[in-house]
Amino acid sequence: MLVLGIETSCDETGVALVDGERGLLAHALHSQVDLHEAYGGVVPELASRDHVRRLLPLTRKVLAEAGCTLGDLDAIAVTEGPGLAGALLVGTSVAHALGYALRIPVVPIHHLEGHLLSPLISEPGLGFPFVALLVSGGHSQLMRVTGVGDYELLGDTLDDAAGEAFDKTAKLLGLGYPGGPAVAKAALAGRAGRLKLPRPMIASDDLEMSFSGLKTAVLTLVRAEMAKQAAKQAATHVGTGASPPGEAAALPPSVVADIAAEFQEAVTDVLSAKAIGALERTNLDTLVVAGGVGANIRLREKLDATTRRRGARVVYPPVALCTDNGAMIAWAGALRLREGQVPAADAAVGFGVRPRWPLDSLRRP
Repeated sequence: MLVLGIETSCDETGVALVDGERGLLAHALHSQVDLHEAYGGVVPELASRDHVRRLLPLTRKVLAEAGCTLGDLDAIAVTEGPGLAGALLVGTSVAHALGYALRIPVVPIHHLEGHLLSPLISEPGLGFPFVALLVSGGHSQLMRVTGVGDYELLGDTLDDAAGEAFDKTAKLLGLGYPGGPAVAKAALAGRAGRLKLPRPMIASDDLEMSFSGLKTAVLTLVRAEMAKQAAKQAATHVGTGASPPGEAAALPPSVVADIAAEFQEAVTDVLSAKAIGALERTNLDTLVVAGGVGANIRLREKLDATTRRRGARVVYPPVALCTDNGAMIAWAGALRLREGQVPAADAAVGFGVRPRWPLDSLRRP
């Protein structure tokens, strides 16, 4: 079963080819980071137009690398949601056009399901059930995964997700976009603990999370440190006024690094504590980590240590497959086809996208 996967939910164009027996054959990814960096975030119209430019060349590249042609495909899996409506329409339009022309089924995939199942690409023998920590962009969730399409929400963020907090903190510190890698890089030169930040809800008697207050605490800390710098400048007659609130350019690099390090420690402390709590509540011994924040090295170090102490195991997708990618969509499609969910190849041409699509609305085939 040869499945082409297409992912265009936000700011990455991903295409991959998966064989149900041989696994991942080829994949290609184009990131729009440079395109959106000047705006400090994703511009939906620009994202959609860039997907139009990139999708077909990437598809040709993946087929060529795998030594396959369109005629060899058995099915196409495509992200139908959630995501940016215009971006999703680019991928689904191409997928359904190809499916109609080739008379092969098109499998609609939930973007977060792709992330949840992505560790199985490198660990095909991983069995169900397991606990999944999904830390992807606007999502920070803990799920019990009993099978393909069988997901139970154990804990969620009440406001900002961890990825959003990273982006907002990076902006406050003047570190650029995207925030996760920028903060992690700055943290390498910092000393966590020299400046203090809270660990929101780490001791709550549940698996819920909250990172909005942590972002506000960073803002308060930045302003306090800038006031100190302004006072030093005034005392030495180098300057007389404080910099505008929220702009960290006046902070010494060492202070920026210390704040980044403490922020990273705070987020990873909370995520690791909640993940271990989920294992304890479900009495499971396997934790799967998926999503862009799952590439954070400090988070991986903590989860490795805490699961080892508990006698559990933790599984990650390859770092290259932590961000949005076509491989996870192709793999999810292959798994659903294996479970018997085969859409009719001669179905009506009409199709749609689901920018808002609750994961718990999915059902087993």
